Amino acid sequence: MSLTVTVLGATGSIGRSTTDLLAQHAGRFRVGALVGGKDAAALAKLALEMRPDFAALADESAGPALAEALTGSGIPNGAGEDAVLEAVAREADIVVAAVSGAAGLKPTHAALRLGRTIALANKESLVCAGDAFMRDAARYGARILPVDSEHNALAQAMGDGRVSDIAKMTLTASGGPFRTWAQERIAAASPAEAAAHPTWSMGMKINIDSASLMNKGLELIEAHHLFGIEAARLDVIVHPQSIVHGLIAWRDGAVTAGLAMPDMRVPIAHCLGLGDRLEIARGRPLDLATTGSLTFEPADEARFPCLRVARAALAEGGAAPTVMNAANEIAVAAFIRGAIPFYGIAELVERACERFAPVYVRAPEDVEEALAIDAEVRAWSLEAVPQARAAG
Repeated sequence: MSLTVTVLGATGSIGRSTTDLLAQHAGRFRVGALVGGKDAAALAKLALEMRPDFAALADESAGPALAEALTGSGIPNGAGEDAVLEAVAREADIVVAAVSGAAGLKPTHAALRLGRTIALANKESLVCAGDAFMRDAARYGARILPVDSEHNALAQAMGDGRVSDIAKMTLTASGGPFRTWAQERIAAASPAEAAAHPTWSMGMKINIDSASLMNKGLELIEAHHLFGIEAARLDVIVHPQSIVHGLIAWRDGAVTAGLAMPDMRVPIAHCLGLGDRLEIARGRPLDLATTGSLTFEPADEARFPCLRVARAALAEGGAAPTVMNAANEIAVAAFIRGAIPFYGIAELVERACERFAPVYVRAPEDVEEALAIDAEVRAWSLEAVPQARAAG
């Protein structure tokens, strides 16, 4: 019997890798719904290839273009928030949550409330509302499977081990395009330079988060919620080959690690397999003899202050991660359009955390509260962008 899969963020890099796997294993899976952002042409093309039960765009204004592109196909479609939630409500065994940013929180949580198995690539769901999200997952019987390569590797490296036996859980980072750059050169970096990731092919926002190491900070918070492990036992190490994705040091001195070529289809296949191993066509097998050597170095929080800010938000707890993520999304968008320099991102995010930490001292009780805090911080951050330009 085939499994029905819904893909949120179907036209992004994770979504495309997912549909590639679904096509490779067409006899094992069928597509329930495909959800995109605003690219009607891309979603229509994908829908015509995958033949989902429903296709939806988050951007309501792109609805007419999607409907026109799918005319005569027989594929029901829609656009806007209601259409996205309709897609989520359709029957599915697995929902791949790959919408980038806080925009993915509401549809991912809607799928969770239906008790679906969630293949989670939207780390912001846990950063913005981690306590409420995991509490609701337990309440509604939803299963959360990590798609991020680091967390998936850690889950596999854990095996049947207990969190209480872990001395340290370490996520690896490629170091991004600025790994060897001097601080002065990083300060003058352009958006194009920041987006030029040396290993992964991702969207511009995620690439820039990787360049600042904010992405690794978000992943630390994600790991805290996924594995129920405190900040003191979480760490980051730079590993430019991106072969080792996560390491677990046990209290007896043993270390287990998750290794794979840098190909997002590997963790996605692990989630889709639900315990079975899916073959990946056109995948590159890991050959350590050919790789030759694996190198590691500490993460430099002086050159990459976003990691320091994220660690502080995790340690502080409460709504600090919610605030941090909202400010970061505004700051990255401002950097992309040239409104602030690269180090203006960390400066703006840190000021937002300082501004709102005394206001929101407890974690959001539910998704609605998390989104309300998110909206307030975004509004403040937009007004603070000029000051970040001056400070940066």
